[in-house]
Amino acid sequence: MTDQESGRRPKYQRIADELRTAIQSGDFAPGDRLPGENDLMSTYDVARMTARQALSVLRNEGLAEARKGAGVFVRSFRPLRRRGIPRLARDHWGNGRSVWSADIEDRALVVDQIEVTAATPAGPRVARVLDLSSPDDPVCVRSRRFVLDEKPVLLSVSYLPARLAEGTAITEPDTGPGGTYARLTELGHRPVHFREEIRCRMPTAEESTRLDLGFGTPVILIARTALSETGVPVELNEMTLDSSSYVLEYGFDA
Repeated sequence: MTDQESGRRPKYQRIADELRTAIQSGDFAPGDRLPGENDLMSTYDVARMTARQALSVLRNEGLAEARKGAGVFVRSFRPLRRRGIPRLARDHWGNGRSVWSADIEDRALVVDQIEVTAATPAGPRVARVLDLSSPDDPVCVRSRRFVLDEKPVLLSVSYLPARLAEGTAITEPDTGPGGTYARLTELGHRPVHFREEIRCRMPTAEESTRLDLGFGTPVILIARTALSETGVPVELNEMTLDSSSYVLEYGFDA
C-alpha cells in the first residue's frame, strides 16, 4: 500500500493496521494486553471513538478479546484446524474414536447443552435432504454444543430417520464409542459417502449467546449429509461454527 493510499484510509483503520502488524510480528504475544483507549488517544492524537473503533476492528477479526474491567488482550485461543476429509475417515469412528479426534489433538473438549428428541416431524427441508416420503415422517434430532479449551466453538444439530434410530443408543445423550456413525454401521447402514455444503452469514442472537461471539463475528454454516452404501441419506448434520475459531482444511489429489 502506498503512502497516498494509506493516507486515504480512516485513522482507526490505520491504527488497527499498526496494531495488527505488531501482533503478527510477535511484539504483542497471545495473552498480552493491548494499548487501551487512553493510550491510543495519546499516541495517535485521536478522539476516544477513533481509538475504540481501532480496537473493535481487531476484536471483530478475532485477533483480540475484551475482558471486562481489564482491557483488550491479544487472543490466546488457538484456532481449530478442521480437516474436512481425514476427520470423516472410517479409521477414526470405526475404531471407537469421535470424528473430532482428527481435529483436537490433546486439547480439552467438552460437549454440553445436549438435547435429544427420539421422534419429531421432519419438516419440508429435512425431509427433502433425507429423502423421506413426507414432511410428517419422524426424525431423531440430536442437538449439542462443543466447547474447546473452555471456548464454545460449534453448535451441532443432527437429524436421522426415526426408523433407524428407534430403540438404539442414537436416541441417548451418549451414543457410545465411535458415536452415531459407529451405531449406524452396527445397524447395517454404514456411512460411506459424505456431502458438505458451506455458507457464511452473521449469527442470530441465540447463536451469539451460545457461542459467546464477539460483536461483528460471522458464523460458518456446514450442512453435512451422510449416505449409506446404497446411496440412502442416513443423517443430516447442520453445524454452526464460530468463524474466528476455525481454519477449514481440505486436502485432495488432482
